[in-house]
Amino acid sequence: MQQPMPHQLMGYDRAITMFSPDGRLLQVEYAKKTVRQGSTAIGMVCSDGVLLVADKRVVDSLVVPESVEKIWQIDEHIGASASGILSDARVLIDRAQLRAQQNRVTYDSEIDTLTIVKEMCDLKQICTQSGGLRPFGVSVLVAGIDDHTPRLFETDPIGIFFQYRATAIGEGEIEVEEILHNEYKPNLTIEEGLKLSLKALKKVLGENFNVERIDAAYINVTEKKFKRLVKSKIEKTASELKDDKKPAKK
Repeated sequence: MQQPMPHQLMGYDRAITMFSPDGRLLQVEYAKKTVRQGSTAIGMVCSDGVLLVADKRVVDSLVVPESVEKIWQIDEHIGASASGILSDARVLIDRAQLRAQQNRVTYDSEIDTLTIVKEMCDLKQICTQSGGLRPFGVSVLVAGIDDHTPRLFETDPIGIFFQYRATAIGEGEIEVEEILHNEYKPNLTIEEGLKLSLKALKKVLGENFNVERIDAAYINVTEKKFKRLVKSKIEKTASELKDDKKPAKK
């Protein structure tokens, strides 16, 4: 009996607008695989704000670490991180920044996080049903403060979004989410959330863990201002992880 040909050989992955016989858009699934190969990014809602921590994957000693950007500011109260094809992410972030500024000029008020997320996902969705286009090969975490309430959203290449308390995207997604499920609590402060995020990245990266690879930013509930964490703060928190592993003196 002749075996059915794989979908790839049958040509169902040649066009984004073509469904396979079992109802799949293979180009979209390839885009999701691209995200899983990207460097890890973590988002976390804390009691006093929202936190983004990301691995910049700086593996060449000749690269200036500060020149590699993995977390972006969209507005004073909104930030984002991504995993996958970062050039795709930059296009989405540029559009989001423009939309946020247009809202301030038009209505003299800050845009809410959900509006940014929906418009980002609308563009992603259009690219899943238009011939001649390819899906965005990137997932984006969007974090913001709306009316003193921290909010975190994850968008995927197909244009779906979900709101999370804590989540991760990228190559270390499974390992990080396992740690988050076991140790994340809504009453964690931003400082405690940073410590948990670095612990998770350290498990994922192993011997490759280096403070130079880490990018982190937060938005406090009271100030509602996007702020990057300085290298010295990240180093201090990372050193505390080492101290926690040392056995107590008798």
